[in-house]
Amino acid sequence: MIELVNITKIYENGAKGLHDVNVKINDGEFVFIVGSSGSGKTSFVRLLLKEIEPTKGDIFIDGLDLGKLNRRNMPFYRRKMGVVFQDFRLLRNKTVYENVAFAMRIVEATNKEIRRTVPQVLSLVGLAKKAKAYPNQLSGGEQQRVSLARAIINKPPILIADEPTGNLDPDTAWEIMTLLEDINNLGTTVVVATHARDIVDDMQKRVIALSDGKIHRDSENSGYIFREKAKRSDIIQDIGSGDYAAREAETAVLLIDPEDDDVNNEEITEDDQEDILGQLEDDLDTPDTPSEHDEILAELDSAVETYDILMEIEKAVTNTPKAGM
Repeated sequence: MIELVNITKIYENGAKGLHDVNVKINDGEFVFIVGSSGSGKTSFVRLLLKEIEPTKGDIFIDGLDLGKLNRRNMPFYRRKMGVVFQDFRLLRNKTVYENVAFAMRIVEATNKEIRRTVPQVLSLVGLAKKAKAYPNQLSGGEQQRVSLARAIINKPPILIADEPTGNLDPDTAWEIMTLLEDINNLGTTVVVATHARDIVDDMQKRVIALSDGKIHRDSENSGYIFREKAKRSDIIQDIGSGDYAAREAETAVLLIDPEDDDVNNEEITEDDQEDILGQLEDDLDTPDTPSEHDEILAELDSAVETYDILMEIEKAVTNTPKAGM
């Protein structure tokens, strides 16, 4: 189990990484940590890896109080975690086999154990035929597979992946995420920090959304909804500024009825687009009053609760003709 209790991290320059964060991740869970740059994702991951210390609060990993962990015991703690980084961090002068075996040598595995285990793990990540290749002979996706094999070779109970698909094309990114899900299905707790909205939306795992160092949302079977909510807030700020695209998007939100069960199964037609533009002309010609502003916010808050409705909003905005077209 991973538990953060009242965690605050303030850096020497005064920047706040996290503020009063409380999180509990149970054994065997798959959790996404999401948020924009500066939201606290990196601080969250670095605290789990004990690369930095919290300013306040306690962190427990499988009952172990990290605050009481001395330097001598750090190697034993690190064995509890496999780590996958965005930039792979492979040893350039070693083969695929040697990179993965290196992680076993660090924990003093025997040569017999290494010869037996490394081929099995390389096969698991689809690199059985690349064992003798060097990193510069591999694609980005293949290098990330090596990184993943190295992370799980010692069977850690927890796997931390920090932007594991950040340098990969969409198809390869999905291959890596499928491997992470397979590893999770074998019982490993998986924590993924990511900006990959499409992946988070489609996989529908637990999502912990960070904003300004605080937990903005913690929800099961969820998507990257909070990002949509932020967009709607930006739209409200742009009302009256003459920004046509923002007004267009706001009108698309208002046209969708959160109580309509049929909306999720309907296509946005050309007639719908004309209705959007018509309402835009009728309702947004004059500046918004405070009450209208509040009504819009209420509509937005209702809409963001339903993932499928958000996708329809996005489709409507994308397909709506621009002014003068």
